[in-house]
Amino acid sequence: MIAPMAEPPASIRPMTHEDMGFVSDIERRSYEYPWSHGVFRDCLLAGYQCIVLDRDERVAGYGILSIAAGEAHILNLCVDPSYRSHGYGERLLDEILFRARAASVREIFLEVRPSNQTALALYRKKGFHIISNRPAYYQAQAGREDAAVLVKKLVSDS
Repeated sequence: MIAPMAEPPASIRPMTHEDMGFVSDIERRSYEYPWSHGVFRDCLLAGYQCIVLDRDERVAGYGILSIAAGEAHILNLCVDPSYRSHGYGERLLDEILFRARAASVREIFLEVRPSNQTALALYRKKGFHIISNRPAYYQAQAGREDAAVLVKKLVSDS
């Protein structure tokens, strides 16, 4: 009997300017209304926590976290379509949560399209819950789509 080959390891590291083309490409292939290359560049320049997940010596996903005043906001979390369903989104989210805790963040927020059931399931699994709705937040083919606002407490109020 032949043992199955192990998948090559994936690693997470800080995003660099050299990653921008790969990140922008993943974004364009993932969303109908993607962030521009300039938005990613501005996130790096602003000092946000920008990370990439490397697999097979290429960028397979990324996450962007803003931290201020004891709060954090997940601005973007995405896995290349060809690398989905391998747990990489969860690995990126775990790293973002680790970084937020390391910065003594009390709460972490994000917005997500209610139609993105895969993302909602991941966020719920990690302890996020919906606290609000932002009407007409996202561009959509039929005008605008609402955003579900989610939060997770990282530090107790005691």
